[in-house]
Amino acid sequence: MWYSPFMNTTYKITVGDRGRLVIPAELRATGKFDPGTDLTLIAGNEGLVLLDREQLLARVRENLSSTGDLVAELLAERREAARKECTIGNSDEADHAA
Repeated sequence: MWYSPFMNTTYKITVGDRGRLVIPAELRATGKFDPGTDLTLIAGNEGLVLLDREQLLARVRENLSSTGDLVAELLAERREAARKECTIGNSDEADHAA
């Protein structure tokens, strides 16, 4: 299949003279996009994705959950860097003492 599995329906939209996009009425109704609803447009390698706040939060949570424990990874990296700095500092002190 040539399209992504997350695609259910496609809509044709046109960019207006001021760069405005009009979301078709059917999509506004099913997405519950009332006037003033904030949406996020994400530009990716495969094109554009338009998400409402809940969809965006779900995508961010999904991406973060698949990365593992970021805090533990960062702490491990900082501890390794500190250990290396300490080792280099100790060898410099030994050079000066000799």
